[in-house]
Amino acid sequence: MKLTKHSHACVRLRKDGRTLVIDPGAFSEADAAVGADAILVTHEHPDHFSEDRLRAALEVNPAAELWTLRSVAEQISAAFPGRVHIVGEGDTFTAAGFDVQVHGQLHAVIHPDLPRITNVGYLVDGSLFHPGDALTVPGQPVDTLLVPVMAPWNKVSEVIDYVRELKPRRAIDIHDGLLSDLARPVYDRMLGPDGPGGTSGAEHLRLAPGDGMEL
Repeated sequence: MKLTKHSHACVRLRKDGRTLVIDPGAFSEADAAVGADAILVTHEHPDHFSEDRLRAALEVNPAAELWTLRSVAEQISAAFPGRVHIVGEGDTFTAAGFDVQVHGQLHAVIHPDLPRITNVGYLVDGSLFHPGDALTVPGQPVDTLLVPVMAPWNKVSEVIDYVRELKPRRAIDIHDGLLSDLARPVYDRMLGPDGPGGTSGAEHLRLAPGDGMEL
């Protein structure tokens, strides 16, 4: 499996000539989902879900399909009958040749005064986990954790403890679109081998948009 990082929370996975894209939202490149055989969306916030960009990707490839939770599916399913699938915690399915498990139910708390929306995470091929906007523990080993490093709903101590709890072999930053270039080295130190996150034993990686690696 090859992973390519897009801006913010979006990643592209490729295996056996087929492509799976997760969370091509408004903070990612406009063409992040174009060419995908399958798309997964974790929740309805615009930095993860862009209706216009999803429509464009599904129109470019008439065989492409979307898996997501009900709140997103209801906004786009009428235009693509039979191609938009509603999923929830505990579901399993195959998308573009990737085996996917669904974990989680709710978005992390942003503020007690704000209602919590639904959010799911995706464990791909039993090895790579994208949690969306929550620090969900999937209940089984994770080889590669896509770790949301900076958001209105988290703080760095929570991120460190999340990586410590899951103990992945590698932790790759996502949800980093709000970080300035000045702040990125701070997070690298916190999550790297010489910081408190280093006690997890995970290799910490930060990929620039467009960078890729084999998993």
